[in-house]
Amino acid sequence: MKARSIFSSRSVATVLLLLTAGAPAAHAETLQSALAKAYRSNPTLTGARAGQRATNENVAIQKSAGRPTADATGEYQEIVIRPTRSFLAPHRQGTISGGLNVPIYRGGAVRNGVKAAETRVEAGQANLRGTEASIFSQVVAAYMDVIRDSAIVSLNQANVRVLDVNLQASNDRFEVGDLTRTDVAQSESRLALAQSDLQTAQANLIASRENYIALVGEAPGMLDPPPLLPGLPATAQDAVRVALADNPDLVAAKKARAAARYDVRVAKAGVLPTVSGYGQGTYTDFLDEDLGTNKQVVVGVTARLPLYQGGLPAAQVRQSQAFESQAMEREIEVERSVIAQTRAAYASWQASLETIESSQKAVDATSLSLEGVRAENSVGTRTILDILNAEQEALISRVELVSARRNAYVAGFSLLAAMGHAEADDLNLETGALYDPAVDYRRVQGKWSDWDFGPAPTRQATPTVDTPAQNANVTGQAAQ
Repeated sequence: MKARSIFSSRSVATVLLLLTAGAPAAHAETLQSALAKAYRSNPTLTGARAGQRATNENVAIQKSAGRPTADATGEYQEIVIRPTRSFLAPHRQGTISGGLNVPIYRGGAVRNGVKAAETRVEAGQANLRGTEASIFSQVVAAYMDVIRDSAIVSLNQANVRVLDVNLQASNDRFEVGDLTRTDVAQSESRLALAQSDLQTAQANLIASRENYIALVGEAPGMLDPPPLLPGLPATAQDAVRVALADNPDLVAAKKARAAARYDVRVAKAGVLPTVSGYGQGTYTDFLDEDLGTNKQVVVGVTARLPLYQGGLPAAQVRQSQAFESQAMEREIEVERSVIAQTRAAYASWQASLETIESSQKAVDATSLSLEGVRAENSVGTRTILDILNAEQEALISRVELVSARRNAYVAGFSLLAAMGHAEADDLNLETGALYDPAVDYRRVQGKWSDWDFGPAPTRQATPTVDTPAQNANVTGQAAQ
């Protein structure tokens, strides 16, 4: 059974996955709303839905081969040169004819073709689920990247401010002879490096924000801390067990293999007899008072038994069998990939949780160390270089903690995606009714009309050409 409402329950095992602490900012973007925007307007996802609607039509196309066909023909003729000895030949004539053909038996080709198309519709629906999970995983990563990079920019800005104060203090102490030119140079060097690191962090933040726009369709503003991730497995074995049952890529591969089996049966129908009924009526007006009109109606049954077709049916059967074999191997390939992805995501999630714990200890230790080094410097037992090193270690530990929190959340969501539990119907999206591909399938699968074209397509994805270029300004996104 698939879990529901990923963002509504709580899981003690995932408490450490919050990237930032504290109360949410007012009017800030939430992860659920970002996912909802991507769900409505991401072009990859809306394009996949259109592709699924095209796949749905294959069922109607296959059914049409087993339905009656009718046609009408009108013809007008002028006899320019009449046969020499044909005194009764008309000068002109008009003919209207109509025909009806009713397939009776096609060797099972129609029945199996419809089953293959229906199975591929199910495979397409599973692939659409997989596309949703992939887009959501990318959105989660982009959301967390913006939060992480905002925090790193804040940390680097704070570091630059501290080092600037250190440099001013070093210059003051140099003026009174308390420090040497070497101490001042060391402070200048560290400040320059910190400014360079800040510029790199700002560039990374701009790139993350632009990637967010590409996925979500709007620029990120203030981002709330992400919610907890419930439903995460206790062991890798539990994760694999769920993934083998619910992963959409694996479901699609199984359906593709089943459809290939029906294709073999369709190909085998090429050597079987076919039977169809027909009816034809003709009305001819010779447009001459002497000759008058002529009417004719014919009904009958046609049976066709193929005797030899140059080896074509056998080649088609062998080809279909090879495609079925390929689908079988593809299923195993996907199964292996799902198992590997699930185990790797679980390991990454566990490792990130441990990294968070160790990084938090490192942050506490480096903060305490920095305070101690500053105190010892004030009494002359530590040098300026000791303070600079302690500040650098404190910065590195905080950046690693922020990155570890981001990595843990993304790995946890990726694990849910590999298990097949990170799709639209699993999430509390703020988007109203969800897109149901079965609705369009039910709408078109039984249509008979030749004139029911449907509405003209309209664009669903939103363009981002008018979105302003992003900057690296950080407001309220405080680093932890």
